[in-house]
Amino acid sequence: MVLLPAGPARADNPLVQTIYTADPAPLVYNGRVYLYTGHDEDGSTYFTMRDWRVFSSADMVNWTDHGSPMSLATFAWASADAWAGHTVYRNGKFYWYVPVKDRASGQMAIGVGVSTSPTGPFTDAIGRPLVRNGEIDPNVFIDDNGQAYLYWGNPNLWYVRLNTDMISYTGSPTQIPLTTAGFGTRTGSTTRPTLYEEAPWVYKRNGLYYNVYAAKCCSEFIAYSTAPGPTGPWTYRGTVMPTQGSSFTNHPGVIDFQGNSYFFYHNGALPGGGGYTRSVAVERFTYNADGTIPTINMTTTGPPQIATLDPYVRQEAETAAWSQGVETENAGEGGRNVGWIDNGDYIKVKGVAFGTGATGFTARVASATSGGRIELRLGSATGTLAGTCTAPGTGGWQTWTTITCPVNGATGTHDLYLRFTGGTGTLFNFNWWQFTR
Repeated sequence: MVLLPAGPARADNPLVQTIYTADPAPLVYNGRVYLYTGHDEDGSTYFTMRDWRVFSSADMVNWTDHGSPMSLATFAWASADAWAGHTVYRNGKFYWYVPVKDRASGQMAIGVGVSTSPTGPFTDAIGRPLVRNGEIDPNVFIDDNGQAYLYWGNPNLWYVRLNTDMISYTGSPTQIPLTTAGFGTRTGSTTRPTLYEEAPWVYKRNGLYYNVYAAKCCSEFIAYSTAPGPTGPWTYRGTVMPTQGSSFTNHPGVIDFQGNSYFFYHNGALPGGGGYTRSVAVERFTYNADGTIPTINMTTTGPPQIATLDPYVRQEAETAAWSQGVETENAGEGGRNVGWIDNGDYIKVKGVAFGTGATGFTARVASATSGGRIELRLGSATGTLAGTCTAPGTGGWQTWTTITCPVNGATGTHDLYLRFTGGTGTLFNFNWWQFTR
């Protein structure tokens, strides 16, 4: 369990505090950003990764945990290493390209999961590797003319043209020449003359093709190159994110959302974090007038909130800008719930728009012990107390009941802290909440 001190509560990076996340792959779909990540196991001393995770946000600060819709078990032919993937939407389906170890050959290979929902569940689309040459880090780009490209590679950089079904390809995998003009000059290495290391992220903006990637292990920084076409020729453009952040790897993801540009990455910023226990974070940025990418540094504040949160519609308890002490799990009545709630833990929800005022609060809770209380605090974990709801014992951790309590003084827009209090040990589980006007 990741236990965080109260001090960093004002920060919003890293985005997830309940588990370690890595290798961000953001996707904009239907007014939300869906963030696909890897999952570093607690206490890892290697890249010990067995499943992938999904989170989503409409405001870039409050993220909803959708759990793990795909794991190594999804691919019967895979034996280990649920590493850095990438998801795209096409044909009414979501395709999740991931590197895993092929049981038959022992090589790293690229598999494809497919789902009709951005949050899964995902199934194995073809029952075998799509490509297999021992290299990793798939990225898919669909050009304006509909042609899709799969890029991947470490130590090389490969591409292949995908067919419109997104699960087969035409032609053979082709290496992109790693020239120093295209990908910069690496010093001190006789086997890798360029800065390119891994994790390509290819996209197109104003007719120019960008390839943002992890450079010069180890520790890595993020660099980029540009080209007039999707396969090159590439020209090295410089640094996006310098080496920093207590993880010797990094992994880029770049999107535009609601008129802003965002850069996703990972570091080791959580307690216990490091090169094998990483956490995804995000920064907002603005392209330079000539289309170049500015230098972006890691922050603990993250991007500004782009829309307030409506407390008068049902909100999932696993939606948070920051949390302390809790984890999430699959709920017996569907979706996810927050669990492992101890005295003093809390969930911060940022920018909650109460308007002219809330009069009541409703929550869905379950407890196999004697329960506890939810304090509704404004501004901080010790801020103005707007109400207290009692969560009773229900006879089981998935035996749910709905509770209500009055609310006073919740007007305007505030950060809401759902602070949990009670006795010792785990108090209760928490599924969803909603205020009444």
